[in-house]
Amino acid sequence: MDSAPLTTTIIEAFNSLPAQLKLAARYVLDHPHDVALLSMREQARRANVTPATMTRLAQQLGLEGYDALKAAYAEAVRDGGIGFTRRAGVQVENQKLKGDEALAADMLGAGAHQFAQMANPDTIARLAAAARDLGAAGRIYCLGMRSSHAVAWHFSYILSLFSESGVLLDGTGGTSVDRIRHATPKDALVAISVAPYTRATLEIAEYAAARRVPLIAVTDSEVSPLAQIARHKLIVPVESPSFFHTMAPAFALAEMLAVLIAGRGGEAALEALRKADAQMIDFNTHTHSFPRFSPS
Repeated sequence: MDSAPLTTTIIEAFNSLPAQLKLAARYVLDHPHDVALLSMREQARRANVTPATMTRLAQQLGLEGYDALKAAYAEAVRDGGIGFTRRAGVQVENQKLKGDEALAADMLGAGAHQFAQMANPDTIARLAAAARDLGAAGRIYCLGMRSSHAVAWHFSYILSLFSESGVLLDGTGGTSVDRIRHATPKDALVAISVAPYTRATLEIAEYAAARRVPLIAVTDSEVSPLAQIARHKLIVPVESPSFFHTMAPAFALAEMLAVLIAGRGGEAALEALRKADAQMIDFNTHTHSFPRFSPS
């Protein structure tokens, strides 16, 4: 997450803002580099608001006008406080213009930047804090739908190797809501969702939060619907040069979170891993030999 000016102020004010100002505020939070470099009119166009709305946002935050807000972000860029976020173009046109190899290179480059972007003290501190709470939880309910489902499954699978605490809310037979009714404040819910947010994920997360079940949100914005009700917010970048948002940073963050929980499990986690290894040997789960093919 970028260390951008006014981030804390915007987050604290966000819920009290009118709808149009919320659009402008989210744009400023999610695109700090653009705030520093683009004109106010272009920023307003991208945020889908009027230029006057951008000015009102700045005034709402206690500034004289949008020029003052832009200047603060420009200074942060000069000081190296905001990392450059790659802007995704229109994939089809880029492929026609540059070719398949160039698009693949762009996607790999964007991924490298995103991983570097997450390797900052704030994200690492948030991961450690979330792991501490999850390590003490009785049950860890894992929730993710649509593109986020694979991340939730992967997280719960790693948990299953060293603990019985993981409960995947996978929705088989339309039962994704059922298991969460057993959750208590001694448990926790890890919910993953990025824009466009899946309605059912938000409803289940709100249900759990209303019953004081600690929520750990893996999401794409400080002001996403999940982030606003979460005890711990783990923010992942999702922008991609392709037509589809990337989930690779979410996968990596989920793996790190699971590994930190395992490390906190001590000898009990090690013994569970020994049993997992032994069972895989008993069932011959993995092959250790490969067929040899003769050249034709």
